[in-house]
Amino acid sequence: MERKPRTRRVILDSGAVAPAAGATSLLVERFLDYVRHERGLAANTQAAYRRDLRDFAAWLGGRAAAAVDVRGLGDYFAHLAKKGLARASIARQAATLRVFYAFLQLEGVIAESPAELVAAGRRDDVMPGTLSPAQVDRLLDAPERGTATGRRDRALLELLYATGCRASEVSALRVTDVHLDESFCTCRGKGNKERVVPLGRRAILAVREWMEGPRREFAARAGGTPTWAILSSRGNRLSRMRIWEVVREHAARAGIPPDIGPHTLRHSFATHLVTGGVDLRHVQEMLGHASIATTQRYTHVDAGRLKGVHSAFHPRG
Repeated sequence: MERKPRTRRVILDSGAVAPAAGATSLLVERFLDYVRHERGLAANTQAAYRRDLRDFAAWLGGRAAAAVDVRGLGDYFAHLAKKGLARASIARQAATLRVFYAFLQLEGVIAESPAELVAAGRRDDVMPGTLSPAQVDRLLDAPERGTATGRRDRALLELLYATGCRASEVSALRVTDVHLDESFCTCRGKGNKERVVPLGRRAILAVREWMEGPRREFAARAGGTPTWAILSSRGNRLSRMRIWEVVREHAARAGIPPDIGPHTLRHSFATHLVTGGVDLRHVQEMLGHASIATTQRYTHVDAGRLKGVHSAFHPRG
């Protein structure tokens, strides 16, 4: 006698198995517990899942997530596109919903996942915004050197550009990760993977000036010995959102368009290296990309520069 496959079922209330319209938030919380405790995903990934599912639940407006079919998901993605979300953001939302509905299927809440039938949206095939070397110089020189916060911000901006680190990676840097005498720092990227990134002379000077000066004062305000390399004025770890704010504040001071952030410095770091002739594999290592295909988009910038040279100087350009 053939046995039917067993599935786990979520008990929502007093023996009820099928989700009612108001059960979506409970299912979302159970899903977040699952990715936190059973899959052990990174905190940033959990936060992204929470944001995406919060937006999805708001769009549902009280309807049950388990009752949505593939056409309903298509309507949701059309709604996101109408709001002006980039294709990359919609693709990320689609990925979140595939994982969420796979969880509901695993739990026996639904028989089939409608998200499996949704094709992954293509990411925008455009280069991220970058700054010219002159703009980078203006940005890095924008913080006031005569103030403690200005010296902290200068060290922060130099680190972002010198290492190509993400805001979350710089926020997570510890004092023991920064090796100024050896001219490198150890960064932890996605999946908690470590990589070693060299530090240039200007970054070393700015970070040393901060570490041996105002950082001690900021650390004392925390009433202990904080381990983070970059601190808030209260001696706490500088958050990722605050790092975004610092970049935009000094961009405004430097006369640079305000729609930039830490990732702009990361893209500028990679673009300037590739344009300068650095081997793509080395850039991949410094950025912490798992695939060389992700790094290859920076080659388009160099190709654009070569086309300009060809057009200007070739007899038939």
